[in-house]
Amino acid sequence: MSVEAPVVARGLLKVFHDESRGELRAVDEIDFECHRGEIFGLLGANGAGKTTTLRLLSTVLKPSGGHASVMGYDVLESSGEVRAHLGFYSASTALYPRLTARETLEFFARINGYPEAEIENRVRSLVDRFGIEEFVDVRVDKLSSGMKQRVSLARTVAHDPPVLIFDEPTVALDVMAAIEMQDVIREFREEGKTILFSTHVMSEAEKICDRIAIIHRGRILACDTLNGLREETGKHYLEDIFLEFMRESHD
Repeated sequence: MSVEAPVVARGLLKVFHDESRGELRAVDEIDFECHRGEIFGLLGANGAGKTTTLRLLSTVLKPSGGHASVMGYDVLESSGEVRAHLGFYSASTALYPRLTARETLEFFARINGYPEAEIENRVRSLVDRFGIEEFVDVRVDKLSSGMKQRVSLARTVAHDPPVLIFDEPTVALDVMAAIEMQDVIREFREEGKTILFSTHVMSEAEKICDRIAIIHRGRILACDTLNGLREETGKHYLEDIFLEFMRESHD
């Protein structure tokens, strides 16, 4: 299958209907591409449309219009293939409390189509990589928040997907845990994975994103490297760049 880019959105639209406010365009005909070995950042305030965009790409939500694909598979027509090629991590993603860490990894590898004969070795490598050995056979509801974070990361890549989505992954993490999360995401990039990373934290986007799309009210106001955004606005700090585009959008 010919693939133009691992992740593509063209005119992607999501409309919600609210009884009091009428039609709400949470994602308003946006266009972007994400490339292999790239961390592509979606930067915006809460409610800007970041999570809705990522849920459309992951097939959790159906688009109201436009087109999106993951590894060449259309999110509407081939949702099963999309999910098989994608891992989704969110700070709010729940684990099954009655499963052990090992059972969690086995379960997510299996339901996402990882070859049955290779699951045991895959789980063993994940346990080693993410430092889960000491609590691998402990039920999830008995784990600390830090332990759960490691299991969640391992669960996200249990089936070794080429595309990874991180939706505000450092929310509620302490400083050291947030730094560890950023380091892991960089490692995934070095492995050649395509990574979508949403955040409203300017310093995170500055540190780890190769390109940044500034999203506001469902629309992408700008999309470029940090240096490209600096050249376009004449501002150095991402916070000032962000505010500049906010001002322009209201003019």
